[in-house]
Amino acid sequence: MAHRRGSLALAVGALTAGALLAGTLGAGPGAAAEPADYTIDVDANGTGAKIDDTMYGVFYEDINRAADGGLYAELVQNRSFEYEPADNRSYTPLTSWDTRGTAKVVDDGGRLNERNRNYLHLGAGSSVTNAGYNTGIAVEKGKRYEFSLWARAERSGAPLTLTLHDASGELAAARRVTARGGWAKYRATFTATRTSAAGRLTVASGAPAALDMISLFPRDTYKGRENGLRKDLAEKIAALKPGFLRFPGGCLVNTGSHEAYDEKSGWQRNRSYQWKDTIGPVEQRATNANFWGYNQSYGLGYYEYFQFAEDTGAMPLPVVPALVTGCGQNKATDDPALLKRHIQDTLDLIEFANGPVSSEWGKKRARMGHPKPFGLTHLEVGNEENLPEEFFARFQQFRAAIEAEHPEITVISNSGPDDSGAVFDKAWKLNRDADVAMVDEHYYNSPQWFLENNDRYDSYDRRGPKVFLGEYASQGNTFGNALSEAAFMTGLERNADVVKLASYAPLLANEDYVQWKPDMIWFDNDQSWGSANYETQKLFMRNVGDEVVPSRATGTPATSGPITGAIGLSTWATRAAYDDVTVTGADGRPLFFDDFSAGDGKWTRAAGRGAWAVEDGAYVQSDESAENTLVTAGDKGWQNYDLKVKATKKSGKEGFMVAFGVKDTGNHYWWNLGGWNNTQSAVEKSVGGAKQTMIQDTTKIETGRSYDLRVEVRGRQVTLYLDGEKWGSFTDDKPAEPFRQVVTRDKATGDLIVKVVNAQAAQARTKIDLGRAKVASKARVTTLAADPAAENTKDSSPVKPVDSVLDGVGPSFSYTFPAHSVTFLRIRTG
Repeated sequence: MAHRRGSLALAVGALTAGALLAGTLGAGPGAAAEPADYTIDVDANGTGAKIDDTMYGVFYEDINRAADGGLYAELVQNRSFEYEPADNRSYTPLTSWDTRGTAKVVDDGGRLNERNRNYLHLGAGSSVTNAGYNTGIAVEKGKRYEFSLWARAERSGAPLTLTLHDASGELAAARRVTARGGWAKYRATFTATRTSAAGRLTVASGAPAALDMISLFPRDTYKGRENGLRKDLAEKIAALKPGFLRFPGGCLVNTGSHEAYDEKSGWQRNRSYQWKDTIGPVEQRATNANFWGYNQSYGLGYYEYFQFAEDTGAMPLPVVPALVTGCGQNKATDDPALLKRHIQDTLDLIEFANGPVSSEWGKKRARMGHPKPFGLTHLEVGNEENLPEEFFARFQQFRAAIEAEHPEITVISNSGPDDSGAVFDKAWKLNRDADVAMVDEHYYNSPQWFLENNDRYDSYDRRGPKVFLGEYASQGNTFGNALSEAAFMTGLERNADVVKLASYAPLLANEDYVQWKPDMIWFDNDQSWGSANYETQKLFMRNVGDEVVPSRATGTPATSGPITGAIGLSTWATRAAYDDVTVTGADGRPLFFDDFSAGDGKWTRAAGRGAWAVEDGAYVQSDESAENTLVTAGDKGWQNYDLKVKATKKSGKEGFMVAFGVKDTGNHYWWNLGGWNNTQSAVEKSVGGAKQTMIQDTTKIETGRSYDLRVEVRGRQVTLYLDGEKWGSFTDDKPAEPFRQVVTRDKATGDLIVKVVNAQAAQARTKIDLGRAKVASKARVTTLAADPAAENTKDSSPVKPVDSVLDGVGPSFSYTFPAHSVTFLRIRTG
């Protein structure tokens, strides 16, 4: 997860159609436009890049409660009483539990095992009740649910009564077990007599007892597996037909301590994801504080990931920590012994996946139920490290050790958390110079960026490292977002000789526990639904083809003019002062001046946030907790001007933001100096509330120092000066082409698959020329078409595929692609 964008990425909600650029995604509901005319010329007998079966896959990270309370089918929250404030400040060991009578969580030598530190002591006549996730434990009438717990009691026994109920009464007949003696596992089965999404599970004891690992699973898990996956979520993922499964992250892989979960580390709770913690009997697995602010039980661990990849026909692609933290932590661990241990752990992982049952780790895999190797071929070291040199030095040691023992394994590196910039460039140079096989790129950008960058990989070196696009999304779940991603994906396929793997991110989100938007699949405790992005990804992933067929299309005439708009000032978690704001036309004509001697009457508090006031002759934003506090001034019609301002950071985490080309709070440019916790600076363009980076560097801002800032806007070129020195410049003139296409061939069926994205308010009347190809007169058509503001929810799915048949197909034929649509034509040849 490209956490570097921090609050900027997380702040983006659903994009409204009217907020996006005119001529692409910009027409509002009900708007119509004159049809546009295009041609697509296909060399049906030609052959382009080969497309691997693994081209499109899924990236699974435990974010938004994607594991516990999500894909992992366990219905009890905090089943082993391991929640702690280290996971989340609000947590206690009894979070999600209600108690009656005497109930106390204990951490002593009487525990179930060393790695399962806490257990519950329940007094005679006492009970505990679990609330599950979301509104409660979800059960369906007639379905069976498998209960288990570990218990210890006196030899005389402790009778335990187990009830499943909601506010209206019993949901299943009560069950009873009697615990006797030392720790042992007890089981029972419930059959639901009613359907409810608000269930509770109660365990009551007639005598003193120690309890741990109180668990309730649906019997009907994906593929019927014990300790299995939630069926509806797993089936939605499987329906994508993923070529690979990248797991387990993401930021949780390479953040926190890299120490073990043991006495030496003080049972460290903030650790990087270490695969050995997650295998073996679930009651013996470690627990950890998830980077995204909650506890992770590791009930869903590496064995389950490998099994899920196999069940869905996906190539497993694990990611291991490189001992350089990312995602805003940016720390390199300098401990040769610890590095050596992690490298050995990685070699052991390969043996766990591929080794014979006679090997140490192959034997452990077999004991878990899978004697056959999982067939691991690719492995990634690290994730989004912002320290490229420190990361790469460690990566090279991992790579050398892996290639020495397992030359058959492709070792994947990465290029940091962004699509460009100093870190990206340095990382790519290191990877290229070392002849790395594959580099993982991540980026989360605006729909505009995706429309503008369809040609991103056209110029990549065909002889250099291949690209794994491991994380990307356009910052929203509307159909407009999905259209921009679809347009970009035609460029990925066209460049399938360079881009070998690609996965949208994130995959899953529980609607009541969201840390990141957008997400592909949404769910609560009893329902799930695919986003507009999911439907688009599924259409591409199920219709990939085996090779690219050469084609070309006419484009849409460009209509962009000069950068036009007012000015603005803002802060992010910072107290800052601004003074002497001057705007001068390119001809020297004064347009605006404010030294705040007469107050702040010229400014509009556009964002409605922050505490702005004139203090000591300067305009000060004094609320250090406020984010995005934009105030604006001037004329939205301004163009070709110079903006000057004096800025001073008073205190806080970041620096300051100076906006230009301001249309409104969601459409503008701003120079963000000292952003991202004062680690770097950038100019960002916001379109419809979604941001993309135009230029960036590592400038940091000093507290108490005054800076002279100047922004020079000329047409679509912008030059920026910091204290009289040129800081950088860019030209924002990339066309956001709304009409994109790619053609592939399915060798098994002989089909030509013509894939067309029309991300504009106008229909696209198109002549399609297949040359001398012999084709059937009918073609199968699948269309996604909706208002660009449409968004799938649990109650409504306006974005869904429509299948039809097209008559009259020949070597040359015409087709009108609907406005705001993704259309796939499958044309039989031969």
